[in-house]
Amino acid sequence: MARYIGSSCKLCRRERQKLFLKGSKCFSEKCPIEKRNYPPGQHGVSRRSKFSEYGVQLREKQKVKRIYGLVETQFRNYFEKANRQKGVTGANLVKLLERRLDNTVYRLGFAPSRKAARQLVLHRHFTVNGRIVDIPSYSLAPGDVVSVCEKSKKLDVIHNSLRRTKDNMYNWLSIDKATLSGTFLNVPEREDIPLNANEQLIVELYSK
Repeated sequence: MARYIGSSCKLCRRERQKLFLKGSKCFSEKCPIEKRNYPPGQHGVSRRSKFSEYGVQLREKQKVKRIYGLVETQFRNYFEKANRQKGVTGANLVKLLERRLDNTVYRLGFAPSRKAARQLVLHRHFTVNGRIVDIPSYSLAPGDVVSVCEKSKKLDVIHNSLRRTKDNMYNWLSIDKATLSGTFLNVPEREDIPLNANEQLIVELYSK
């Protein structure tokens, strides 16, 4: 499947805000947003700051898609699934994205970014309920236990990330740093998810 392989920092600059795609770099002075908070390219500085209604909706969709590291087809599939569920479509969409295995690995603190989490999952470093799962989009259910494989418990990337992570930052997750495991307690409510986005704009965009 197609995957963006360019500079992650350019994506943040395009959206004019930190998307936290580079782990610890996003919290340092090296973050390009701190110095060049305008779109990349030779016309980035002079590019108009006002968007049409469609432009605003598109930028919101692109932002959320990039935060979770998805391509358009994947993201559209999540929207269609959310639209079939009962409740508010936008909130359903965010909840589905939060249930992804790579996102949960990142939220638990086992990886410095979602991109790193995706790579760790693909390389078979994690189990779900005792079975190795190498599918980043695997959707977790309440009660699922995500653990670092025994052979992977000495990986520096995991331990370095955990040192920068506070305990139990999210009320729908619990983590045991001693055993390098975490539990997906329940599907979070939209208001509990720290995502700076207006998902209703995405619903409006796809509903046209």
